[in-house]
Amino acid sequence: MFLPWFLCIVLLGIIIILLIKIIFVNRNIDKICTELAEHLSDETNTLILVSTGDRHIKHLANELNKQLQLLKQERHNYLNGGQKLKEAVTNISHDLRTPLTAIYGYLDLLEEEDKSLDVERYIKIISNRVESLKQLTDELFLYSLSIISQNNDNKEDIILNDILEDSLADFYMAFKERGIIPKINMPTEKVICHLNPAALSRVFTNLLSNAIKYSDGDLEITLTDYGEITFTNTAVNLNQIEIERLFDRFYTVNTAKKSTGLGLEISKTLIQQMNGEISAEYKNKKLFINILLPLNQ
Repeated sequence: MFLPWFLCIVLLGIIIILLIKIIFVNRNIDKICTELAEHLSDETNTLILVSTGDRHIKHLANELNKQLQLLKQERHNYLNGGQKLKEAVTNISHDLRTPLTAIYGYLDLLEEEDKSLDVERYIKIISNRVESLKQLTDELFLYSLSIISQNNDNKEDIILNDILEDSLADFYMAFKERGIIPKINMPTEKVICHLNPAALSRVFTNLLSNAIKYSDGDLEITLTDYGEITFTNTAVNLNQIEIERLFDRFYTVNTAKKSTGLGLEISKTLIQQMNGEISAEYKNKKLFINILLPLNQ
């Protein structure tokens, strides 16, 4: 009789020990799960720690720590990779400008020389290709700058009326060549914003250049006293699908025009950095580009 009772006591003891071990294992697994969730949601360099002598639990924690370190490294590489790519685009576009300038110089010299009609035709083709390449490098350069320069150090109080008038004056000859007489509507009082004047000038330049390129001969610019600027021009060949893609990177409405499609993407990026809004609308064969800028309070 004694032996069965002894075996029962031993088995009961083993069961109790196993239950205690299972409880500790479960607690450690719960702790690992909690710490893993915290590590995935937060940027931390601490490791998952377990207070157990179980080698399997320790091995699990060590493997998870290794994977967490790899994940953090991949995340770091991803975040830095975007910045490096933008800087590379800036450097490449900058490096391309030097040989392009030299090519322009040689083309100018060739223009002064006596040449056959075929040579003149070839020179014209080369000039057109170089101009297209120059435009591409310029817009890539501007695009990379618009992404990298996201600080507020260059903000100042500016008068929207003056910035817009200066931009329009820069396009006087372009308007004249296209036979466009812009209709300009501005309030008499000053419209003041706290923005980066160079960035805003770039936006106006891009939008005016786009309007001249695709307008059917008219252009209307309206500035309101609450900081809204609207550029309106007739564009009979546009459609709603093209309007929805106007601000897409590298999208161009007409491939026959010399454009990389970056101008409006740059404008959108810069306006968003100013905490402003930009949108496009197409009604009655007219294209409306609307900008709303935050005014000084």
